[in-house]
Amino acid sequence: MAEGRDVQWIEVTEGQVGQRIDNFLRTRLKGAPKTLIYRIVRKGEVRVNKKRVKVDYRLVAGDMVRVPPLRLAPEEAVREVSDNLRNLLAGSVLVEGPEWLVINKPSGLAVHGGSGVKIGLIEALRQVREDLDFLELVHRLDRDTSGCLLLAKTRPALLTLNEALMKRQMNKQYLALVAGRWPARRDYVSARLDRFEAGNGERRVRVDPAGKVSRTQFAVRETFEGVTLIEAEPITGRTHQIRVHAAHAGHPLLGDDKYGSREGGRLAERIGLERLFLHASALTFPEPRSGRPVHIKAPLGDELERVLVRARQA
Repeated sequence: MAEGRDVQWIEVTEGQVGQRIDNFLRTRLKGAPKTLIYRIVRKGEVRVNKKRVKVDYRLVAGDMVRVPPLRLAPEEAVREVSDNLRNLLAGSVLVEGPEWLVINKPSGLAVHGGSGVKIGLIEALRQVREDLDFLELVHRLDRDTSGCLLLAKTRPALLTLNEALMKRQMNKQYLALVAGRWPARRDYVSARLDRFEAGNGERRVRVDPAGKVSRTQFAVRETFEGVTLIEAEPITGRTHQIRVHAAHAGHPLLGDDKYGSREGGRLAERIGLERLFLHASALTFPEPRSGRPVHIKAPLGDELERVLVRARQA
């Protein structure tokens, strides 16, 4: 096979051992969508030690990976990060360690591209942080949720943090503004949750006896006229868990276009809220190397702080 002058042969290092070939390529072929990466692997344009591999092949130390040149059609390319987004993300890093970083995710930005989203936070950060050979999400936040988001800068750190997440050694705290007066005595909601596809293909979650066991702890932080600021700590990590549990308790989150209520919409309009009021305010996790607990806080954005000021004045 004749090699083009732009073909790269990359040797796998210790920090990349065990990584799937498709994820390895995503960091090398910036702007390439997942579908294109899968296609070039299936067609044999990507080789490991001069042999074809499948997309789920996991790298071994010393592997030589053939990375072909790509010329992306405009409709295929992941959108290049804008200067505004680049500056926003650069200024949103809360704390950074040798193998991880925590960012205060902006509301309205999906954590990854796909389903019509040309660029997500992870794709944008990979463009912004060209100094990093590896960058992966440890967990996710809904598109309209802001706050603490943890990313790993090495594969060993990703595996360690994923294990901590599965063993529930990672604590997440959220602030949410809900409709009505949340009862001080109701400190948790336990209701099984089931995912389903709505009629328009949208992903939704509902309370269902056949669903997965789900539990969220709640605490009242501040009470206003008609609304309550609560702190929520998900004990389990189901999709949309806080939003569905709050709605199930009769107090849907304000600004929630999936699980909200008409009354909640009226209350949100009264205090000038134009987004989902759900903010990942704190995150605690074991540092990958030492195991010592790391506690990070993300302050509320100015937009949400102004909403609270108006709620106090209502």
